[in-house]
Amino acid sequence: MLFIVAALALAGILLGAAAHTPLPVFLAASAAIGTWLLIFFIRERTGHKES
Repeated sequence: MLFIVAALALAGILLGAAAHTPLPVFLAASAAIGTWLLIFFIRERTGHKES
């Protein structure tokens, strides 16, 4: 339960910070994070086929 509360608090802080950044900066940061997550997902799916 504490994890959920902490996650919601962190999401609120990040969304509040995102609301005050210019749109191009927000979109660039979102694209960078999305790309990193996609690369991480692909590496995790292809890297653990041996076990």
